[in-house]
Amino acid sequence: MPELVEVESARAVVERSALGRTIVDVDDADTWECRPHAPGEIRDALLGRELVAAHRRGKAMWCTTSSRDDDGDDGQDGQDGQDGDAGPRLGIHLGMSGRIVVAGADGDGDDEGGDYAGPGGWRPGGEVKPEWYRFTLTFADGGALRLFDKRRLGRVRLDPDIDRLGPDAGEVDRDDFRTRVGRGTAPLKARLLDQATVAGIGNLLADEVLWQSRLSPQRPAGELSVDELDELRRELRKAIRSALRKGGVHTGEVIAHRGAGGHCPRCGAAMTRATVGGRTTWWCPAEQR
Repeated sequence: MPELVEVESARAVVERSALGRTIVDVDDADTWECRPHAPGEIRDALLGRELVAAHRRGKAMWCTTSSRDDDGDDGQDGQDGQDGDAGPRLGIHLGMSGRIVVAGADGDGDDEGGDYAGPGGWRPGGEVKPEWYRFTLTFADGGALRLFDKRRLGRVRLDPDIDRLGPDAGEVDRDDFRTRVGRGTAPLKARLLDQATVAGIGNLLADEVLWQSRLSPQRPAGELSVDELDELRRELRKAIRSALRKGGVHTGEVIAHRGAGGHCPRCGAAMTRATVGGRTTWWCPAEQR
């Protein structure tokens, strides 16, 4: 699934191109993508509203919406992103390879973000079927926001539950990180992948950060020293900043070496493969202890 960085690119597209535009139609007919809502339920909740702020915690993305005239006020509540008398929150989960595509007024100029798919920029690849756009908001100016999800693994729902998530991986403070990550006997990588511990770290980012920190993914999390935990957090923040700047977690230094025949780009040792935390994991056995 997209990791923190890819979801942030989609959130930025919504913030940059979709806010403040009145919703005049909603296609929520995909009963799998929009479960548990019945067709028309999301539409009825959003018609006449605007998206007023785009938020993200870890891999979760949601938008706050404005009130509307038939709510009994002037439609301006919620402009600060708070609930107040505003409309429902709209949660959009990208699944494994989803993207957000926002068209300008009268359909001009797509702005898009989400899953990365090649150095030439994102392309769906081959034929683009209309049904691969699983959810659409149509705006009064003729533009639209669409969720492109060929594999149909995304999710759209009203008022998503984000309380189960831990703090965002890019924002968690030092003491909280020490307490949440440095505990128990679970393998370190499994602890990092637990979204209730810290939200936003996926398989590739975890391998990159552990390689940068020279820590074994199999090491029990509770055995790390305070200094090791602090170094791990520093490398996590650096990796996130780098991936945001370069365009995705695929740009990490060790990512291209995660495969059969791969060698550590620092010392040249053959990379080791195993399943840790239910995910395929690669690391340098010479350096990662």
